[in-house]
Amino acid sequence: MATEITEEITQEQKAAAVIVSMGADKASLIYKHLSEDDIEKLTLEVAKLRHLEADQTADILDEFYKSCMTQKVVTDGGMEYARSVLEKAFGETTAQQLLERVTKYLKVRPFEFIRKSDPKNLYTFLAHERPQTIALVLSYADADQAAGVIGNLPKDVAIQVVECIARLESVSPEAIKIVENQLRRRFENIMTTDYTAIGGIDYIADVMNNMDRSNEKFIFDELAKRDEELTETIRKKMFVFEDILSLDNRSIQRFIRDCDVKDLVYALKGSDENVRQVVFANMSGRMAESIQSDLEITVNVLRKDVEEAQQRIVGVIRRLEAAGELIIVKGGKDEIIV
Repeated sequence: MATEITEEITQEQKAAAVIVSMGADKASLIYKHLSEDDIEKLTLEVAKLRHLEADQTADILDEFYKSCMTQKVVTDGGMEYARSVLEKAFGETTAQQLLERVTKYLKVRPFEFIRKSDPKNLYTFLAHERPQTIALVLSYADADQAAGVIGNLPKDVAIQVVECIARLESVSPEAIKIVENQLRRRFENIMTTDYTAIGGIDYIADVMNNMDRSNEKFIFDELAKRDEELTETIRKKMFVFEDILSLDNRSIQRFIRDCDVKDLVYALKGSDENVRQVVFANMSGRMAESIQSDLEITVNVLRKDVEEAQQRIVGVIRRLEAAGELIIVKGGKDEIIV
């Protein structure tokens, strides 16, 4: 009987019931993540909410819990994983109902099945596809996955893929679905009716930041021959090891604290004197002396090891930027007010 009564309650009233059940302290934390418009609507529903019986409230909270759980397992592991978890937890019928209900609102990005693939497996999967197809799929991959695939492609194909990704702006859901079904017919996906923004300059810059230095240099050299303006646009969105010279002293001091000392030694071993001086100037005298001493005794270092150390330091810098703990001035056009 309670379930039948609950079905008569609107989604807005259910949201209000959940908020009321949380109590003021926890509800205030939810409010912080809502827009002003949503806050106004929700507050109005809370104010209008009539008395609910205990079994009605229990049904609403149970539905809310199941919806949250469904969204989490879909996001974490994809549709097939979610179906498996939900069937074990609630049975096949309820699992299907939950998936149908949640997926009306939850957007699962195309090619979700590639999300947990390592770059080597993904490369094997895509190696014989056309550059345009590889570019489309990688536009939905994580940046480190895309970098791993591009770095293993034949050089001429890698250039084409990078160029295709950089020029991507939007692709119709129909076109995406055709390609997706060809690559993974069993993959279940919810397509939106609008055009989906993918790829682009910001994305390929992130991919290139995850690329090893040798491939990065080759791709940029070759891409510049085809389109110098596009190459420069991508570069301006990137941060490479030598760009440490563009950081302010406080930012340099901040990332040094999080770097492995061995990485600093190897990275500086392959850097120019200007970078070394800037880094040493932002260390304690004792640390600078220790690293300079290590540099003198560190010989016969492989270029690959130097590049990997530099890339790890760049990763530290980009992570700190994302956390708002330092500032990267990109393209020489950002203004900092102090």
